[in-house]
Amino acid sequence: MLAVTAVIQVDDLHKSYGATRAVDGVSFQVERGEIFGILGPNGAGKTTSVECLQGLRHPDSGTLRILGLDPAHDVREVKRRIGSQLQESALPDRIKVWEALELFASAVPGASDWEGLLDDWGLTAKRNATYASLSGGQKQRLLVALSLVNSPEIVFLDEMTTGMDPLARRVAWGLIERIRDRGATVILVTHFMDEAERLCDRIAVVSSGKVVALGSPEELRREHGGATLVRFSAKIGDGGFLKKIKDVTAVRIDGESVEIEGTGAVAVSVAAALAAKGLAPVDFEVARASLEDVYLLLTGDTGDGSDESPVEEAP
Repeated sequence: MLAVTAVIQVDDLHKSYGATRAVDGVSFQVERGEIFGILGPNGAGKTTSVECLQGLRHPDSGTLRILGLDPAHDVREVKRRIGSQLQESALPDRIKVWEALELFASAVPGASDWEGLLDDWGLTAKRNATYASLSGGQKQRLLVALSLVNSPEIVFLDEMTTGMDPLARRVAWGLIERIRDRGATVILVTHFMDEAERLCDRIAVVSSGKVVALGSPEELRREHGGATLVRFSAKIGDGGFLKKIKDVTAVRIDGESVEIEGTGAVAVSVAAALAAKGLAPVDFEVARASLEDVYLLLTGDTGDGSDESPVEEAP
């Protein structure tokens, strides 16, 4: 049942291009005010799914609701209430930065102060520059700023920080958090694991057109990341007291080198057991699966492009 706070619901979405199933039964819902990430290899169906939600593509089957609207039939109302920075976007080469913002704002009743967006996205110095003269990162920042001129309730950002330098990416992250803090919901399609970990309240991992995992970054690590390893050096004999700890599944001892495998809060339990024995190893180390480890395990993404789908036809 759809929760009253949900602003997006996707139920059994399908979309094919000829014999290629780009989206094969995707389902998820997004709660109001969260940053919801979508991760997956090239060709996994991420962009097709969000474009169906925005009314840019028509699904073959499935149920879509965004702000209570059907994007296939209520396109105008949906577009009035959302903002979108698409993966493949461009502006006329000769249009100036301020002209683009003023043009977009003029088309939206009650548009926000586009001058403020220049400052927010670090484009004030490029106010009079043409689109063609901007760097890749500056173009991305302008396209994101354009997606915000209508003060949208939901913002779609597809590969938002591609082309930005590390400092610009971190500035952009802070601004996205500000967008969320002001009450908007953000759908973030990204390939960057650090970005997803920093920003996303929940993540849908998509592979071969299906959602293969869904949850917060911590939930994904806990459910799919395997065991936690604890390593340290100490004289503990046969380690019998460690083997009795509830969360410990294996203890390996090689002289004074100790490696413990476990689940849950095993690191805390081991540290407490060592402290009770008067032991405080200075090289106590905890190794857990990263979000990237979990992503690679779930998707099998090798980064060689083998998962890419054919070029999608126009809607």
